[in-house]
Amino acid sequence: MARLTEVRWHGRGGQGAKTAALLLAEAASEAGLFVQGFPEYGPERMGAPVLAYNRLSDEPITLHSHVARPSVIVVLDQTLIRSGEVVAGLTEGGAVVVNTPDSPSRMRERLGLSDRGGVRVAVVDASRIAVETIGRAIPNTPMMGAVVRVTGLMELTRFLEVVRGLLEEKFAGRPRLIEGNARAVERAYREVRVD
Repeated sequence: MARLTEVRWHGRGGQGAKTAALLLAEAASEAGLFVQGFPEYGPERMGAPVLAYNRLSDEPITLHSHVARPSVIVVLDQTLIRSGEVVAGLTEGGAVVVNTPDSPSRMRERLGLSDRGGVRVAVVDASRIAVETIGRAIPNTPMMGAVVRVTGLMELTRFLEVVRGLLEEKFAGRPRLIEGNARAVERAYREVRVD
């Protein structure tokens, strides 16, 4: 892992961007990394655009601001993609992970990244995976699996072990929900396609 990985999550209220950023931070912390995970607050309401952020490092993090130059951008809802706004500030050699059934090459065009060969574009149909594993189209946990795969943040088995423990705390007494989310993470990790 690079010394500091900064992640910016784009979603809509109710899709779990804040929860995903916080869970990713907790999982990375359990794995021994230094972390930050936080939302950017505004007029949050169901369906409104929201942002959340992560910083992950193998050294202490002294930066305390929003993420302006992310190396990873996660898009939970592809309807948020318009005229390059979503990829603003993306570092050279970075990656964009999008919840979509589209191909990586099609998404690269839509994101306006056709001329940026050093940027990786990854796609996974996280909404479909969520419906099939947890019964609801909430893409946050499958997108975490895709992010872990694209970034190489940690091994899948370790990530699943940590996430399962966190989900058991969050959803105590709801084993179907815990297992469904764990399956969603694993499927997205395996099904993500990268260009």
